[in-house]
Amino acid sequence: MKRLLVVSAHAADFVWRAGGAIALTVSQGGEAFVVALSYGERGESGELWKEPGQTLERVKAIRHEEATRAAAILGAKLIPLDLGDYPLRVDDRVIDRLVDIMVEIAPDVLITHTPRDPFNPDHPVAYEATERARQLATGSGVASAFKTVRPPEFLLFEPHQPELCGFVPNVFLDITPVWEKKLAAMEVFTSQAYLQKYYAERAEHRANHARRISGLADIKRAEAFQRVLPQVVRSL
Repeated sequence: MKRLLVVSAHAADFVWRAGGAIALTVSQGGEAFVVALSYGERGESGELWKEPGQTLERVKAIRHEEATRAAAILGAKLIPLDLGDYPLRVDDRVIDRLVDIMVEIAPDVLITHTPRDPFNPDHPVAYEATERARQLATGSGVASAFKTVRPPEFLLFEPHQPELCGFVPNVFLDITPVWEKKLAAMEVFTSQAYLQKYYAERAEHRANHARRISGLADIKRAEAFQRVLPQVVRSL
């Protein structure tokens, strides 16, 4: 049973960028977990702040409810850490928590943000925290004096501006069978409704690339990822 862990800087990032991967993992009998480092209440909830008399706690509550519903639609377990955003700050305590989560879940696949994003101060922080926790949780792939897990496949999901973030996709995932679930999860986030059309179109664009690469004409929607570590195989 494959286990997928997604580390998301904000409460909605996992839906836009890896919702298909999550739903597909679950539909194939696996388990999916999402760590939301923050709710994105300050910098990712512009629509909610247009309401008169809005408060930070109310925005956080709305974002929590949206993320919980979206995760349920996709079949994932949500683990919110509520660290705050813009700026997202990660200290040793948070790293320890991430290590504990990784050791407990022992994911086969780990997905997070790119290490560079000139338009978002929190995404690189999420990457750095995930990468450090991954190395500690796996003991960098060697025997250690503490409990470790087998190194998972490590992927980055597609950022909003891929070219400006150094994102070079080398994995395309066919999410056609679970597209309706991803669409339903995206529609939950009314706090960022303007992104729904963008990521729906991006799924079509990546499907076009996947069809041309593979020759599989039935791919209608796809997500793109960048593999961080080389793939180890026993045959080609």
